[in-house]
Amino acid sequence: MDPLEIAAGLEALGITDRTAARFRHRDVFSLAEELYARVPRDGASRPHPEPLRVPRLGADWILLTLLPGVLGAAVLTGLRLTHGQSRLPLALGGLLAVGLAVRAALRRGPLAAGPGTTPWRTATGTRAWTLCLLGYALLGDGLLRAILAGGPDTLPTGAPDDPWTVAFAPALALTLACAPAAWCAHLLAAGACRRLVGSRGLEDFTAATRPLLLGTFALFLAALTTLLALCGAALHEGAHYPQALTLGALLLLARLLTVHHHRHAPVLVLGVAAATEAAAPALLVAGRLPGCAFLASPVQSLVDTWGTASVPALACGTAALTLLVHALRTLTRASAHAPTGAPE
Repeated sequence: MDPLEIAAGLEALGITDRTAARFRHRDVFSLAEELYARVPRDGASRPHPEPLRVPRLGADWILLTLLPGVLGAAVLTGLRLTHGQSRLPLALGGLLAVGLAVRAALRRGPLAAGPGTTPWRTATGTRAWTLCLLGYALLGDGLLRAILAGGPDTLPTGAPDDPWTVAFAPALALTLACAPAAWCAHLLAAGACRRLVGSRGLEDFTAATRPLLLGTFALFLAALTTLLALCGAALHEGAHYPQALTLGALLLLARLLTVHHHRHAPVLVLGVAAATEAAAPALLVAGRLPGCAFLASPVQSLVDTWGTASVPALACGTAALTLLVHALRTLTRASAHAPTGAPE
């Protein structure tokens, strides 16, 4: 352990620069250096803290982050070239392959939370809510339109003339976005570690890290917007910007918080967003029961005013804004970027 890790640990315990001043130190970093100097060690002392380790730009994790998008494109190409009963096993196999590729991308490189850092229950909840949100991005808008038209009478087939339409373009763009998400996570980690070494106070570090976090977040949104435009043009579909951008922002912020040892807020916010999206079609169907038309009125009014895209955009947008505020408070602290993480 070096003075930087000690300073991060002190901050995680609630010790601020003002507290350090009571012990006649100008800031927490100075207090950490004295604590480090007072602890006896067998080896040689290190007068200057070493930079914290950040994920290196390895070819392995670069390929892993590209793999979900490549498999997603291959599956969509196969669905466009096949017809009839062969489409269903191809779609199921493709979803499984893409899911495994995304899991591999999240276990290596900047998007990895590290071995043993995520409790099993929290990890399971995060995966379940993420799958629900991605499933709604693929099928949710079409389901709402089918319910409003009196259906759905059949399951979606993926055909362009199917009453229950499938949004392939945003789904492909989100799988391709694994690569820019990893790059943004790497930029945040590397930049935060450089600022941690160069800062002489917790307030200085927070002030320097906040624009870094906002900059990497904006960079990801710009990359996702470009991918949505390209996928929409290639597939001759709508890009679905409102729902796809808000969902992408929500998933990135949830992953960044998980990577930096803040796990409870993401699983809670993801669960609320998924439940909100699931409630929209459920309320429309419940409104068909005798005397229950009032249940469908809020969703019906929202869809009539802003369209079906307003449901996921409102749910994911509100959730993403909540996580962004939480990230600006937690990911700009020195303790979030310590190797051991911050206690929750």
